[in-house]
Amino acid sequence: MVDLNDVVLFVQVVHAGSFAEAARRLGLPPNRASRSVQALERALGLRLMQRSTRKLALTDAGQNFYRRCVDHVEALTQAAADVAEGSEVPRGKIRVAAMAEFLHWFSVGFLSEFLAEHPEVDLEFVLSDARTDLLGESIDVAFRAGKTIEPNLIARQIGWIHAVLVASPAYLEARGTPKSPSELSAHDCVTWPTGTVGYSVWRLDGLEGEIEISVKGRFHANSAQAQVDAALANLGVALVPTTMVAAHIESGQLLRVLPAYGLCVGVYLVYLSRRQLPRAVSAFTEFATKKMIDQRLAEPVSALGQLGKGARSSFSGS
Repeated sequence: MVDLNDVVLFVQVVHAGSFAEAARRLGLPPNRASRSVQALERALGLRLMQRSTRKLALTDAGQNFYRRCVDHVEALTQAAADVAEGSEVPRGKIRVAAMAEFLHWFSVGFLSEFLAEHPEVDLEFVLSDARTDLLGESIDVAFRAGKTIEPNLIARQIGWIHAVLVASPAYLEARGTPKSPSELSAHDCVTWPTGTVGYSVWRLDGLEGEIEISVKGRFHANSAQAQVDAALANLGVALVPTTMVAAHIESGQLLRVLPAYGLCVGVYLVYLSRRQLPRAVSAFTEFATKKMIDQRLAEPVSALGQLGKGARSSFSGS
């Protein structure tokens, strides 16, 4: 028979990333968590974790069991905390994963405002253009853009961001201005790394719907900001978020290329599959969503409706 205390300890071990850390957080003897998970595995007749001297890794059975029980364990834990504290004040650390340039786009000043409103909350950002393992890195919420979401996660769309084609005046003077999307194939295009394929595919929305263009170039980077910098340095045509180049376009440092074509990219909040979020996480996601819409960093979902079907860009998410 399964002991529910062992289930709770299993969830805490997954969150902490080690038996010792889980025991420390719960004020238990160091070997208690390990013995509890072993007892749970015996009761279930399943191996839930692979142990090594460096880290723990969930087996497929362990991941499935975690997903099915974490909601209930966290709901009970939150309920107990609410009763014990008699307060609804958001508190605790929030680990947030986002794209590498997220804090160039979403001002750190906004975060200062949030922290001033919630003095018992800490924010910890993990910034990378590679997809973050939410479970493995104990991420509470991730911001992602333009990518499909794994089926074991839940996603809430915040809105849309636009991407446009740009190049420097010097580059266009030297190479000419493309008159149609097909002409991009003859230009140097700044793209994400192409690997062994040697080319990238841009999916552009235009009056005739979505079109695919194969493009090449001499400079590639897995960073949207680096691509903007490359366009400014006369290295070619780049397809980048409007918010990152609006000032450069206004100043004349960059020019729009094929302005009738671009991309509409969905922006999402992504969580582990859980029904009830901690109050601190809920407060942060509501704040971030409102700030993005109010500051026009993203267009509301309702503004573009079915155009979301074209949001299959090469932008990366965390």
